[in-house]
Amino acid sequence: MRRWLTFHRDLGLQLLAFYLFLIIPFLVTLLIFDRLVGERIRGDVEANDIALARAIALETDIAIDTSLKTVEELSSYTSVVNVDEEKMGELFSIVLGTRPDVNLVYRLDADGVMLYHYPVGPSSTVGTDFSFRSYYQNALTSNIPLISEGRISPTTNQAVATAVMPIRSSSGKFLGLVGTNIKLESLSSTLSAIVSEHEADEGFEVLILDASGQVIAHPDSAFLLKPANEIMPDVYTQALAGRSGSIVETDLNNEERLYTYASIPSVDWGVIISRPTANAFATRLILQRITQVAMATFILIGLAFWGILSWRVINPIEKLALISEAIGLNQELEQRQRTLIEKMSHRGDQIGNLIRSILRMENSIGERMKEHATLLETSTAVVSSLDLSVVLDRILELVGRLMNVQRIAIIALDQGHGEFRIRASRGLSQGFTEQLSIQPNEPSSVSMRALRVREPIQVSDTEEDPSYKPQRARSRAEGYRAVLAVPLNTQHAPPTCLLVFHTTPHEFTNNEIQLLSSFANQATMAIENAILFERSDARLQEQTRRLEALVQSMEDGLILSDLKGVIIYANRRVAEFSKLSNEDMANIQVERVISRILSHSIEDIARDEETKNILEGSKHKSEIALMVAGRPLHLRFETFDVTDAKDMPIGRGIILHDITADRDLDRMKSNLISTVSHELRTPLAAIKGYASTLLAEDVEWDSKSQREFLSIISNETDRLTSLVNNLLDLSRIEAGSLKLSLEKCNIEETILRGARQWRLESGNSFEVQIEADLPSLYADVPRLETIIRNLIENSVKYAGEQAFIQVKVNRQNDAIVFRVMDDGPGIPPEKSERIFERFYRLDDSLARVTSGAGLGLAICQGLVRAHKGEIWVEPINVGACIAFTIPLNLYTAGGGPS
Repeated sequence: MRRWLTFHRDLGLQLLAFYLFLIIPFLVTLLIFDRLVGERIRGDVEANDIALARAIALETDIAIDTSLKTVEELSSYTSVVNVDEEKMGELFSIVLGTRPDVNLVYRLDADGVMLYHYPVGPSSTVGTDFSFRSYYQNALTSNIPLISEGRISPTTNQAVATAVMPIRSSSGKFLGLVGTNIKLESLSSTLSAIVSEHEADEGFEVLILDASGQVIAHPDSAFLLKPANEIMPDVYTQALAGRSGSIVETDLNNEERLYTYASIPSVDWGVIISRPTANAFATRLILQRITQVAMATFILIGLAFWGILSWRVINPIEKLALISEAIGLNQELEQRQRTLIEKMSHRGDQIGNLIRSILRMENSIGERMKEHATLLETSTAVVSSLDLSVVLDRILELVGRLMNVQRIAIIALDQGHGEFRIRASRGLSQGFTEQLSIQPNEPSSVSMRALRVREPIQVSDTEEDPSYKPQRARSRAEGYRAVLAVPLNTQHAPPTCLLVFHTTPHEFTNNEIQLLSSFANQATMAIENAILFERSDARLQEQTRRLEALVQSMEDGLILSDLKGVIIYANRRVAEFSKLSNEDMANIQVERVISRILSHSIEDIARDEETKNILEGSKHKSEIALMVAGRPLHLRFETFDVTDAKDMPIGRGIILHDITADRDLDRMKSNLISTVSHELRTPLAAIKGYASTLLAEDVEWDSKSQREFLSIISNETDRLTSLVNNLLDLSRIEAGSLKLSLEKCNIEETILRGARQWRLESGNSFEVQIEADLPSLYADVPRLETIIRNLIENSVKYAGEQAFIQVKVNRQNDAIVFRVMDDGPGIPPEKSERIFERFYRLDDSLARVTSGAGLGLAICQGLVRAHKGEIWVEPINVGACIAFTIPLNLYTAGGGPS
């Protein structure tokens, strides 16, 4: 009974008891072995032949490639290109000395005529015209080195092939070629050495064919340059077509042979190896006969053994295979399969052990599939969101599912406070997450220890582990007994650690730690991606804001559109020019905006044609005068293409240059030249005329006339001096180099001196009204006199000889206000700002006397502003009133008189 139980539980004893019935699996194994080994033998033979063919092909290819590179390098020498025979002789001798497989090097001209060859003797070559050669014809249309078909050299009566390189000028003109004759005998010698390693009765053959299908290398020289179709089947066409392989074919003598071929791709040549299949596969044939004899001997014994083996082993294994496959695919087992496997698991032999292992494997696979699914979800979370808070919450959710825990946290370094705080958590109290603060140098912290050693650290029982004693109050308050800290190896994000808590004592297994470490790597990727995205997004937004501010601050207009002419971007200046908002310009055609801008043109233009010229970027510069917001503008339109990094067009741009200032400058230059020339010419003419009159010898003037003439000369000289001083003051004001000399000012005397400087007309009425008890005023007295003089001059010019001119002075806040008034025609309101511009003058028809240079009020404005004051036109019912202020605290603000 005991022996039977041992036999029943031990499959080895069962197989030993029925050893005769092992014949059938032996025979099956033998058949498989015969098939596999036979195929292996055939494969090895074919592989060896292919390897040999490829080795020969590679060696030949290297030799041919060396020859091609040799002629290519020779073609680059100036002496070869220019046919310097002395230097070519030196070069060609070096080639022959280093290349034993070359017997001739030569240079042909563009007509195929031999210019030079080495060796030089007449026996080296026959004839001079080689234009009939195929390699010459091919070189005419090629820029790369070529190899010719094999041929018999007329001088050596040996098989050769020619490597040639076309020579062309820098403009591509064909200048001839340089070539070398390669002795094919060297290739045949190599093949002879290979064949000599095999017995003569093996029938082993190897040869090399050129691109035309003729033999150019063979151990037997009698076969050289013979067509391949005369000595073998057409298997060689595969090699010439660039393929490698093996095939069994019947040769021309009706003998079955194994043909192996390999290509020489650089020159479209081929290597062919052949041998009789009887010799090639002799071992395989012997193995087949042994297998047949063994099968015939043991077939009857095998049948009986197969029945018992099927009953006890094969059938259970087959059923287990199906069940194992279903388990491996994570499929639910059918009830009958579950019943069967449960029944077979009670067997006491190795089959029973195997089934029990499969059941354990099923449970393990289920757990692993769950873990892998969680890790897969983690990988998906890496790319599913770049929002850091979303990523962290997703990580905590997956950790909870993976480890079946409820309390998890992620702590990270708060770089602003220099301490570690909880960034995200699940299952922990709000007080704990808000109050937890860990110093980076805290020695007893599990998190800091894990970050320092870069490995997971666990505390299986916070109450028993002495290293956790300083944090025990914290664990008791939060209600956890075990904790695992897994560091996240971040590079761009702050140091971060994942914490997993258990409410009961728990020792984390190696499998759990490894699984959580793998998960931590995935989580690190997600956090790093989110952090990098936040940083790059912030930088991109900052750069975008800067670029937007830069473009918006441009004084010129900018329009960007796609290739279809739809506006992508337009800055504020375009909005001003077109009187459209950015919302109105979004996604509309550029043509509409340009046309709208041109609609404000002062000039009469063909708007459609001008718009077309601007959009097509025609070469003429489009300059248009517009009236925008009540003032004239001059715009120049320039069109340009917008391209990407590969210089491919992606859109178009238009820049609207505001050249109004340039045009104003041109106008002012013209006004300056014309005005100054006029203002200088008039007094100079008077001075010249009266001086000439006084110097005339044929007339003698009395003292009264002389005095009158000299007075006129003096007055005109003063007028010139005033003009020059005005120009100098204006240049100093514009250059910012005007220096004030502040001193206490007597206001009334200053006004009267200014009035006397202009010399009022006899019919003018002049009145000064000064508010009583004015405080002391500090100013640059000469400059203040200039302001008063210019304003009175202006009143006299436009109000006339009978004008009533009044100057009023009073205090207003912290300044003294001067008002110069007249009863003339007044100043039109629309001109009240422009009259202070340089060279600007009101209509001369309004002036009662000769108009000036248009500098007086501009100088007044500059001098007033130099005193930190303001000047303006003050509306009155009759006449004109120009007011200006001089601050009372100017002395203090300026630091005292200079």
